[in-house]
Order: sequence, then structure tokens, then C-alpha cells
Amino acid sequence: MAQLSRHAHRKDEHLSLAEKFYQEHAASQFDQLRFVHQSLPEMAVSDVSLQTQLGPLTLPVPLMIEAMTGGSPRTGKVNAMLGRIAAATGMPVASGSQSIALKNAAAVPTFTVLRENNPDGLVFANIGAGHSVAQARAAVAMLAADALEVHVNVAQELVMPEGDRDFHWLDEIGEIVAALDVPVIVKEVGFGMAHETLAQLANVGVKLVDLGGRGGTNFAQIENFRRPEKELSYLAGWGQSTVESLLETQQAPDLTVIATGGVRQPLDAAKALSLGASVVGSAGQVLHSLIKTDEATTTQMLLEWQTGLKTIMTLLGTRNLAALREQQLLLSPELESYCRQRGLTQ
Repeated sequence: MAQLSRHAHRKDEHLSLAEKFYQEHAASQFDQLRFVHQSLPEMAVSDVSLQTQLGPLTLPVPLMIEAMTGGSPRTGKVNAMLGRIAAATGMPVASGSQSIALKNAAAVPTFTVLRENNPDGLVFANIGAGHSVAQARAAVAMLAADALEVHVNVAQELVMPEGDRDFHWLDEIGEIVAALDVPVIVKEVGFGMAHETLAQLANVGVKLVDLGGRGGTNFAQIENFRRPEKELSYLAGWGQSTVESLLETQQAPDLTVIATGGVRQPLDAAKALSLGASVVGSAGQVLHSLIKTDEATTTQMLLEWQTGLKTIMTLLGTRNLAALREQQLLLSPELESYCRQRGLTQ
């Protein structure tokens, strides 16, 4: 029980610090992209389809509630709300890391409330890289999950006072992908992905990735705050932004992409979808809304995001996501320089 208490305290601490360091204007660089307005779209808003594919899964909208929390009574209450919001909006919802629940059964109910409150919707399980196939199957079974996220978080672990210091993950990721009957999504937790990483993942059979770019919840900042001396503040800006990570996918193997990290509004989501994402996820903005308002307001916000996406796509004369990907995005000089130095085409 003492071990659960220590882990539960850390989960509560993460939740509080995520809100403490929340920034209204994210550093994900979506503001450095511009669409070209089309004055004659020749279509109606009702012509827009938001349907998308995530591997074998068909989603009615290309938005999801990303992994946040679980593992303590407080975070269990948050997960119950997230499950209800997912059910009301038709969006998939991902669990926070279930590692604590795999070690201690007392934590299991703080995760299963996601499925209990979203019995017919899409729920994604979540474990850290380095877990076995048996543990991956247990995480999926715990939530009757439709997919599994396997998160990679080297930067977080290295800054975390009690974090791991050994990172040999690729073979185990490949084994999980090969063994599971549900789609496996490899997810960064806020430091982005480079095309070299994407190629490594593709080589072990990964087909779905969540880029988890810099600009949203900053776990280097959060974990450094938990250090007594707070001496690793210089890593607060580590990694590729969400937009830079999306640009990296232009040079990458054929992977299905979820874009997360600092998504604050439907225009951010539209830009990510135009850059090739199949789904766009948000965690920090959803959590911020829940803390500052309530469940009903947060549900309405996400429904308005769906309406907002249709509005933007109508402004561009695009009836579906395939057409949205054909739209030109204008890059800032900073992003142009990034692409040039990385040898990327956009």
C-alpha cells in the first residue's frame, strides 16, 4: 500500500504541475503556418466529412482526447469525466500510463472508469516502452481497449529523479506490435519525433505513431520542478515542436500519424491534418478546461472544435481530409530554415 501511495502521490503531482505550467499560447509552432484563403469554395458546410482512419479503426472525427492520468483516487475521478466526455463527443480517449495498475491491483479502478463511462466508444490502453508482451496484453484487457499506446519518454525519465537510466526498447516494441490483436501506437510524450526515429520504428513493424511534439505539456519542466535542486532547467526546450515533427514525417516511411502537443484550437488541428496527420489529440487543453470550468463546458468545447474544423474546411473548399492535405501551407522563415537544414520537403 505504501508503494501505491508513493506512485499515487506522483500521479497527483503530475496532474497539478501540468496545470501549473499550462500556457495559453503553446510553443508547438502552429502559429508559424498559414493557409491560403479561397473566396469561392463552391460547397456547403454540410458537405464536409470529418471521417478518418487510424489503422483498422474508423473514427467519425479526426480528434481524440489524449493520454493524461490515472493511478490515484483524484486522477480516477478525472478519468471518469474523460470517459463521459469521450462518449458525448464521439472521440476516442486514451488512458494515462497503466504501469502502476499492472503492479498494484488497487489502482485498477482508477483506469477502468474510462471504459465504464464510455462503454461503446474507442478507448486506448497505455504502457511505457520496456514492458513485456504479457503486460501489454494485460493493459489492453484491463480496459477492453481498442488500441494500445506504447509511450517513449527518454527525456522525461532522465529528468525524473526516480526515472529509468537504461533505454533498450526497440526489440520489445517490435514484439508487442507483432503479438497484439489490436493496433499498437508508439507515442512520444512531448519531445517530438525525427524521421530517423520514425524509420527505426517502421523497421520493427510499427505502423501507427503519435508524434507527441514539444509545445504542450512539458515533462522536462515538470520533472525538473520535482528535483530538489531544479538543476536541469536547460532541458525545458528540448525536442522538436509538433509542427517540426509533422514536417519530419514528410521524409519518413509510410506511417499513420497522430499529432499531439500544444493543440489549443480547431485551427491548430486543421493545420496538423493538412500536414498529414490522420488524427489530432489534445490533453493539456482538455485538462485545463476541466480544471477551470467543468465537464459540461469541456464537452461543449470539443463539440465546437468539430464544428470549427468543418468551418475551416469550408473556407478552404475541402470536403474531406484527403482534400485538406492537398492545401498549401505557408511556412514561416524559421520553419523554412528548419526544413532546409534537415533536408525535408514540404
